[in-house]
Amino acid sequence: MNQLELERSTTRKVTLRLIPFLFLCFIIAILDRVNIGFAALQMNEDLGFSNAVFGLGAGIFFIGYFLLEVPGSAMMTKIGARKWISRIMVTWAIIAIFMAFIQTPTQFYIARFLLGVAEASFYPCMVYYLSGFFQTKHHAKAIAGFMLAIPGANAIGAPLSTFLLGIDWLGLAGWQWLFILEAIPAFILGIICYFYLDDRLEDVNWLNRNEKEWLMSVIAKERQEKEEVKHYTFAQALKDRDVLILSIGYFCWMVGYYGINMFLPTISQGLVEATSLSTQGMGWVLGLMYTIAMVVMIMVGNHSDKKNERRWHVAICLTTSAVAMIASSYVASTSIVLSFIFLTIALCGAFGAYSPFWAIPPSFLTGAAAGGAIALINSVGNLGGFFGPYIVGYIKDVTGSFNTSMIFLGVSLVIGAAIILFLVKQSGKAVSHKVEEDIEQSDLKNSINT
Repeated sequence: MNQLELERSTTRKVTLRLIPFLFLCFIIAILDRVNIGFAALQMNEDLGFSNAVFGLGAGIFFIGYFLLEVPGSAMMTKIGARKWISRIMVTWAIIAIFMAFIQTPTQFYIARFLLGVAEASFYPCMVYYLSGFFQTKHHAKAIAGFMLAIPGANAIGAPLSTFLLGIDWLGLAGWQWLFILEAIPAFILGIICYFYLDDRLEDVNWLNRNEKEWLMSVIAKERQEKEEVKHYTFAQALKDRDVLILSIGYFCWMVGYYGINMFLPTISQGLVEATSLSTQGMGWVLGLMYTIAMVVMIMVGNHSDKKNERRWHVAICLTTSAVAMIASSYVASTSIVLSFIFLTIALCGAFGAYSPFWAIPPSFLTGAAAGGAIALINSVGNLGGFFGPYIVGYIKDVTGSFNTSMIFLGVSLVIGAAIILFLVKQSGKAVSHKVEEDIEQSDLKNSINT
C-alpha cells in the first residue's frame, strides 16, 4: 500500500470510529445547553420570569463554564480525555434533570450555573482529543465533523422541543418534560463513552499495524515541527499573545452568537404571530434553518482545508452573519419570509466560522499546551454567552423591540471578525509538506532495506 492509500484508509477509519460518536455526544450537550430557549416559551409565563431574568439565567451558565474550563482541561490532561468526557456527561445529565423542578429566579440561576460547571472543559476535551488522532491538515474537516452537532442539535431540537412542550403528564408541564427527556441520553452516552473511546492513539486496536504506525509517525513528526517553532507548556500557552487575542475575538463572536441563539425561538414566535403558523410549525421552520447552517458549515470547513487558510474564512463568515442579523430585524415589518431568510444567512455565517477558527490553535501548539490554549479561548469566549443573552433581554425589556439588540449583536460580530483577521499572527495553516516528504522517504528506505 503506497503513502496516499495508507493515508486515505487510516483517515477514513479514524473518522468513522470517532466523529459519529463524538458528534452524538456533542449534539446532546448542545441540546441540553440551548433547550432553555424553547422552554422559555412556556416556562417564563408559568414562573413569571421577565426577559431580563431569562437572559441572565440563560447566560449565567457561562460563568460556571468559565470558572472551571481551564482547571477542568488541566485535569483532563492528567487523567485522560475518555474518563473526563464520561464524567462530564453523567454529571450534567443529572443537573439538567433538576432544571425541570426550578420555581424561582434564584433556583433558575443556581441550576444554570451548576450546569455550566458540570459541562466545563467538554468542548476543549473534544478538540484536544481529536488533535491526537488526525493530521493537522485534516483538523478543520475533523472539527467540522463533530461541530455539526451545534447546528444539528438545533435542527433536531427545534421540532423536538416544540413537540415536548405539548406534553402534559403526571402533573408536569411540557417545559419540565423537555428538560427531563432531553437529559437522559447524556447519562447513557456518558457511560458508553468510558468503554468506547481510547485515551491515546497507542491504545487503539481498530487500526492495523501499518495504519497505526503510519499515523503515529505523522503526528509525532508534526508535533516535532511545531515545537521547533514554538514549544510551550500548559501554563505558558495561557500567556501566548495569539492565544489571548483569539480569546478576545471569540468573546465578541460569542456575544453575537448566543445573543441571537438563545432568543431565536422568542424572536421567531413574534415574527410568526402575523401568520397562522403553530408553535410546532415554527419548530420545523427553525429546524430547516439550522439544517441549512449545517450544510454551510461543511462547505466552509472543506474550503478552508482546501485553501489552507483560516482567518479570512472566519472573518467573512462573521461579517456576513452580522449584516444579515441586522437586516432581518429591519425587514420583519414588511416581509416575514425575507426576515427569516436573513436570519438563516445570519446562522450560516455564525456557524460557518467554527471549523476554520478552531483549526488555528492546534496548528501552532501541541499536547497539553494545545489543551490549555483551547480551554482558555473557549472559557473567555464563552463569557460572551453570558453577556449576549443578558444584554438582549435587557434591551428588549427597555425598548420593547429586538431591533436595537440586533445592531448590538451585529457590531460585536464585526469586532470579533476584525480582531481575528488583523491582530492574530498565526495563520492556522497546516504544517509544511516536509513532514509528509520525510515519511515518504523513510517508507522508501524501509522498502529498499526489506
